[in-house]
Amino acid sequence: MTPQAARIDAHRLQRAAPTRLCYLGTVLRTRPDGFAGSRSPLQVGAELFGHAGAESDVEILELMVATLVLTGIEDIYVDLGHVGIYRGLARDADLDADQEAFLFDTLQRKAIPEMQAFLSQLDLSTAQRERLAGLATLNGDAEVLQKAKTLLQGSGVAARAALDNLVRIAALAQQRLPGVPLHYDLAELRGYQYQTGVVFAAFVADRGQEIARGGRYDEIGKVFGRARPATGFSTDLRTLMQLGNRDWPAGSGAILAPAEDDVALAEKVRTLRARGEAVIQQLPGQKGSFSEMGCDRMLRWDGSAWVVETL
Repeated sequence: MTPQAARIDAHRLQRAAPTRLCYLGTVLRTRPDGFAGSRSPLQVGAELFGHAGAESDVEILELMVATLVLTGIEDIYVDLGHVGIYRGLARDADLDADQEAFLFDTLQRKAIPEMQAFLSQLDLSTAQRERLAGLATLNGDAEVLQKAKTLLQGSGVAARAALDNLVRIAALAQQRLPGVPLHYDLAELRGYQYQTGVVFAAFVADRGQEIARGGRYDEIGKVFGRARPATGFSTDLRTLMQLGNRDWPAGSGAILAPAEDDVALAEKVRTLRARGEAVIQQLPGQKGSFSEMGCDRMLRWDGSAWVVETL
């Protein structure tokens, strides 16, 4: 969905100001993955184009949490990371693409002995090895950010700037989401191939998989001729409905309108539809029952007006 939103921002809208878009649609995956555990999640999400600061990331993070709360999901906690930290350290170490990919894989698995053995084979300083291996241990509460600052002393500008950005986002998130626990994991690099900055995901107790995810992916519109900063989140609507505790009102069935050529009837149908009612016009000579068409009410003439009656 995100590339489609980026194309709309780049071609159809072409605004200088930040653009906010939301979407809902079915996507098809080659294998079950992520929050939905399905090959065809009903994906819902939001994108914000045109702003590169921490404030837009936190706006999207707030919107993700608000979406979960709206569906009645409770006891949410958020996991935060930043792909720029690992990218900066990999650049400092002058890793080639294969080395970076292998180390990335060991980080995701938190395979520390394997990681240390691999790093020992590379022509790196002791400090460079300690920084890269140390990412696997940086997970937990807000103390992680202070430990990361100590670990990254002496690293290049990119890694330290990424950490500063994460610290700023964390401070804003704590202000705006005071009731949501924040967890930090600097080795969690979900979406590493396309994410460029902060990454975040929402979890609930007793469910190992994330139920929503998001982050920054700047320049995604470059292939459409307009690279702009971008951040967003997505989730699966079916998952939210299954996990949520909200009592949703039962939907009313449709209203059947008889097959009559009557001006007052046509006006009544237009009025009902404008109110959000589903009105199905009966066709002359049609077969089948009202219930087969999902109708639980019908328009009848009471002698002076068309009124809705329960079937």
